[in-house]
Amino acid sequence: MKILILGAGQVGGTLAENLANEANDITVIDSDSTRLRELQDRLDIRTVQGKASFPTVLRQAGAEDGDMIIAVTNSDETNMVACQVAKLLYKTPTTICRVRANAYLAKTELFYQREQKKDLDSLRGFPIDVLISPEHLVTKHITRLIEYPGALQVLEFSKGLTRLVAIRATEGGPLVGHELSYLRTHMPKIDTRVAAIFRKNRAIMPQGDTVIEDGDEVFFIAASDHIRSVMSELQPLEKPYKRIFICGGGNIGQRLAHTLENRYQVKLLDRNRERCVMLSENLRKTVVLEGNAANKDILLEENIENTDVFCAVTNDDEANIMASLLAKRLGARKVLTLINNPDYVDLIQGGDIDVAISPQQTTIGSLLTHVRRGDVVNVHSLRRGAAEAIEAIAHGDHRSSKVVGKRLDEIALPEGTTIGAIVRHNEVLIAHDHLRVQPDDHVILFLVDKTRIRDVEKLFQVGLTFF
Repeated sequence: MKILILGAGQVGGTLAENLANEANDITVIDSDSTRLRELQDRLDIRTVQGKASFPTVLRQAGAEDGDMIIAVTNSDETNMVACQVAKLLYKTPTTICRVRANAYLAKTELFYQREQKKDLDSLRGFPIDVLISPEHLVTKHITRLIEYPGALQVLEFSKGLTRLVAIRATEGGPLVGHELSYLRTHMPKIDTRVAAIFRKNRAIMPQGDTVIEDGDEVFFIAASDHIRSVMSELQPLEKPYKRIFICGGGNIGQRLAHTLENRYQVKLLDRNRERCVMLSENLRKTVVLEGNAANKDILLEENIENTDVFCAVTNDDEANIMASLLAKRLGARKVLTLINNPDYVDLIQGGDIDVAISPQQTTIGSLLTHVRRGDVVNVHSLRRGAAEAIEAIAHGDHRSSKVVGKRLDEIALPEGTTIGAIVRHNEVLIAHDHLRVQPDDHVILFLVDKTRIRDVEKLFQVGLTFF
């Protein structure tokens, strides 16, 4: 596939790295020659320097015969205009646009401000096939972590019917120290499947006799109603969260407070007075505070020791890290920290900071959904891009498909790949060997080795005999 990526920032660079490793023809456009040179030194890609929305630059990059344009520059306006130019002048089949400003997202599910909802339309006139809002995706990610105390990652499939959860196994969980087969004996009425285990950063493909050890990072899949029950087997179940403290009143902080304020006691702290006034006018139940989160006296005054979750979501990584460390030392129960620099994520997660959230990895999964071949409806990037979870729809029949009509133990899955569940007519079927794949099944797969992604895609591509 010939793909043009507009923007060589952290999202564009990470996306280029993902796609270049999968034998795509990638061209990256950016006005920063230094950043382009760094990417070209590491990756087998083509680069073009220039403003991404200029027709001449797009033509130089090969837009005339491109299959897809992914606009992820730091400018919403550049992204939108580039998609329009590509669609109208070069008939690019698919345009994907990252948009951050709330004003451009009016009258969509991504936008909620009541006073602006009256007059604005959602980018009407702009030929954008897929609209991506990083702030929306990050907000959903954080919200799910708050809904499931103790989880490291919570991923939804089939409109929330089933979820894939990553959790750290800790001493005191009934399953820790036992074989996986013990889970079915201990919880006979709840069906689940462990998709993968990471032990000291090494992937282990789970078998019935695999013993769960303290410290293992376990990925399991289950129907949404059963998630908490399975989590209780891997670590002592935490009490539900009640009090949420948000540091940073930017787009993410505002969205997060709006999403949570009807279910939790929410406080939001920002150092900008004008921003605080705006937030207090637009948020109904959230307590809005003006001040610096790195100020110990402010946190103590607001009873940080009684806070269940401290979320640091400013645009400054260092400020997020320092505020999080201070909040944890002062008694905050759980700390979630937004980290834009991917080099920091592995460095800080797991110590005083419980979960480091990477906006790039959260956004990448949504972008990859539209790049994958076959009928792929969901992609989630896991473990900073090392692994991937995919929801693919099976089409065809036993003659034209490599999966339809076959039992799961008859499907030649690539090494490092497991099928976790099948969703059929809104029913969640946890994967067992005897289960047969039927047409239109939503099959949820977990890939430990992303280099095998092409082999997985081929499984779900229908042969020429299918009419």
